[in-house]
Amino acid sequence: MLLEIILTFLAGILAGTFTGLSPGIHINLISAILLSSVFILEKLSPTSLIIFLVAMSITHTFLDFIPSILLGAPEEDSFLSVLPGHQLLKQGQGYQAIILTLYGSLVALLIIAFFIPIFIYLLPPIEEITKPAIPYILIFASLFLILREEEFLISLTVFTLAGLLGILTFNLPVKQPLLPLLTGLFGLSALIISIKNKTKIPPQIITPLKKIKLEKSKILKSIISTSLTAPFASFLPGFGSGQAALISSEITEQDSKQFLFTIGIINTAVMALSFITIFSIQKTRTGTAAAVLEILKSPTTSNLVAVIITIFASGILAFFLGIQISKLSVKYITKVNYSLLSVIIIFILILINIILSNPLGLIVLTTSTSIGIFCILSNSKRINLMGSLLLPTIVFYLT
Repeated sequence: MLLEIILTFLAGILAGTFTGLSPGIHINLISAILLSSVFILEKLSPTSLIIFLVAMSITHTFLDFIPSILLGAPEEDSFLSVLPGHQLLKQGQGYQAIILTLYGSLVALLIIAFFIPIFIYLLPPIEEITKPAIPYILIFASLFLILREEEFLISLTVFTLAGLLGILTFNLPVKQPLLPLLTGLFGLSALIISIKNKTKIPPQIITPLKKIKLEKSKILKSIISTSLTAPFASFLPGFGSGQAALISSEITEQDSKQFLFTIGIINTAVMALSFITIFSIQKTRTGTAAAVLEILKSPTTSNLVAVIITIFASGILAFFLGIQISKLSVKYITKVNYSLLSVIIIFILILINIILSNPLGLIVLTTSTSIGIFCILSNSKRINLMGSLLLPTIVFYLT
C-alpha cells in the first residue's frame, strides 16, 4: 500500500509537470480520462487516486506560468500572467518573471496552512449564511470586472456570449461539457492566435535567485490582499482565481513584479483550498476537486490528512522542480519552433475532444474557440470568458 501511494504521488508530480508545461492541456482533462478509465479505478485504492489528483493539481499551479510567460499560451488559471510576464520577457527577464510566480506559490503554502482549520470548522456556517447572497455576490463581482475596463461594452459582449454558451452547454446532452467549453475558450483560441502572431523571443538572462526579490512591504501587501480574496474563490461557485487576482490588485496597487507574485499565491491557494472545501461543505469549485469527491463519495478524516500532506509535499517539490525547469526553458526557448508545437497540441486537443465528448461537444468546441478568438482580437481581458461559468451559476441560484 505504501509503495502504491509513493508511486501514485510521483506519478501525480509527473502528470502535473506535463499539464503545467503543455499549453492547452489542463488537469481537468487528465481527471476526466482518469474517471473514465474503469481499469485504473479498479486497480488503485481511493486514497492513491486522490493523492495522484492532488499532487498533479498543486504541481500544475507551480509550473503552468512557464508556458504562459514564455509562450503566451495560458489557461484560465494563469492567463493574467501574460501581460506583466511578457513585459519582462521582452526585456530578457522571463526567468525572473517565472521565479516570482514560484515564490508566490511557495508563500501560498503558509496561507493555506493558516486557512485549513478555518475552512474545516468555520466554513460550514459561513457558507450557510452566504448561500442566499451568492448570486448577488457573483453579479457584483462580474459587473466590477466588466465595468473597470475602458471598452466595457466589448467586455460585456464577451462575457454574455461566453455565459450564454455556458448555459447551453450545461443544459444540452453534452458529454464532459467542461472539456470542449474550456478547451475552446482558453486553449485552442490562444494557440491559434499564437501561430498567427509568430512572436520572436529575445535572449533571456538567468538572474541569480538571491537577486530576484521584492520589498518586504510589497510582499506583506500581497499576502494580506490574497488572504482576503483567495478563500472566497475556493468556495464561491463560478468565482475563480482570475477574479480573485484582479480584485487583489485593486485592493493594493501593484507593479508588474508584485502582480506576478500575487498571481502565484492565488493560483496555488485557490486550488489547495478547493480540496479542503470538499471535507468542510462537501462541495467542489474545481474540476479535480470534483473528481476527488466523485472518487471518495463520503470523505473521511484519514482522507483529509492524506490530502493535506500531499498539498505541502507536492508544493515543496514543485517549487524546486520549477526552478530547474525554468532555467532550461529560458535557455532553449529561442530555439523552439512554437508554431509547430502549437499545431501538434491543437491536433491532440481536438482528438481528445472527439474521443471523450460527442458531436454536440464538438459544436461547443468550435463555438467556444470562436468566442475565445474574438475576445483576444478585440483586446478584451480573457477574465471575461469566465462568464461561461459565472452566468450559468448566477442563473442557477436565481431560479
